[in-house]
Amino acid sequence: MKSVLLHIHDDLGSESRLQAAFDIARATGAHIHCVQVTQLPDMVAADMYGGAVLAPAMINELHEIDERVRVRTEARLRGEGVSWDWRQMDGDIVHGLLSASALCDLIIVTLPEGPRKALNDPLPIAAELALSGPVPVMGVPQSAKSLLVAGRALVAWDGSQEASAALRAAVPLLKLAQDVHVVTVEEAGKNGFPPTDAPAYLARHGISVEVHSWPRDGGAVEDALLAAVETLEPDWIVMGAYGHSRLRQFVFGGVTRTMLHDARVPVLLAH
Repeated sequence: MKSVLLHIHDDLGSESRLQAAFDIARATGAHIHCVQVTQLPDMVAADMYGGAVLAPAMINELHEIDERVRVRTEARLRGEGVSWDWRQMDGDIVHGLLSASALCDLIIVTLPEGPRKALNDPLPIAAELALSGPVPVMGVPQSAKSLLVAGRALVAWDGSQEASAALRAAVPLLKLAQDVHVVTVEEAGKNGFPPTDAPAYLARHGISVEVHSWPRDGGAVEDALLAAVETLEPDWIVMGAYGHSRLRQFVFGGVTRTMLHDARVPVLLAH
């Protein structure tokens, strides 16, 4: 993992994203590609009722705000001893981050603590990014203080293409983890899959794991996974992003939605 994209935005999750990027860069030697997308309001593009007159002033004001963020963040980056560069663009945030991620190994964004109610609340874009592009996404809880790459990792495994994509993407980080736990959830009626596939794959990469078959006890899969998280206390999680897209309206599977909202630890997602 040699290049990570860091979403730059002045919100309540900016510090946790920065710290996660620093932790990953120091653990892997990765370069941090800082991407700042200035999202212009729809009315800026309007050419009605004076919109053409108001647009330049509004655009300039938004750029001035983002420039102050850039100056402050670059000063922080220069003091951290990591490799980085900066890219600014205008447009839709999700589209902008995806377009800038073509040669990146990971996108770092925030997992908000609740529904977005204020302008400085982080955008809930982790799953949308994971579902929209081929680059894995590391969602970091809004209040996280660090990302302990060398700590304990939990891999949610169900044999699916999504889980396989997440597992492959996570290998560079899993190699650095002190403990790796592969958790499968017992699902009655689901086509069987070899629960040993993931451990065997990781073993070929020199990663030893502990395998757990977690009971559902009549509950939902996501509840069983949350119970595993509570018991095993991982420092970060690897899982597939489940859902589909239609005209940018995303419907997430219950497992993805619940884990992003309730797990409270960094989650590496891939689709």
